[in-house]
Amino acid sequence: MKISTTARHCELAPEDRTFVQQRLERLLRYFRDPRDLMEAHVVVGVEKYRHSAEITLKLRRGEVVSREEANDSRAAIEQAAEHLEHQIRRLKEKRLSRKRDGQPREIALTDSASGDEQDMLEEFFDEPPGAAGNGGIPKGE
Repeated sequence: MKISTTARHCELAPEDRTFVQQRLERLLRYFRDPRDLMEAHVVVGVEKYRHSAEITLKLRRGEVVSREEANDSRAAIEQAAEHLEHQIRRLKEKRLSRKRDGQPREIALTDSASGDEQDMLEEFFDEPPGAAGNGGIPKGE
């Protein structure tokens, strides 16, 4: 992931640049392929006592933007990164839920199951109706 930083009306300390890089690299855990997160652009600005941070992430499927303000530049960066993390998590959950809703859920026995387990399951499901599940009372009484 390519990370570029811009400082407006201030100088960004090297510690803050490494903080930005470390914080944004933590976002990679939400992506299966690290190449999905293509580019990040961080803009840190100062106006009087307010420090603002704007983070723009270019993803393979679009763009996500977060803007936050705080009394400290590092706090503004942290808040913006948290907001991005929340947005990415929400997008991922939405995508996964749509993917899951379209498929019927079936449980199938695989070939890796041992013969004893399969026999036990067949025995359990092939019992006569009065033998289990209703206390041994035959139907009709």
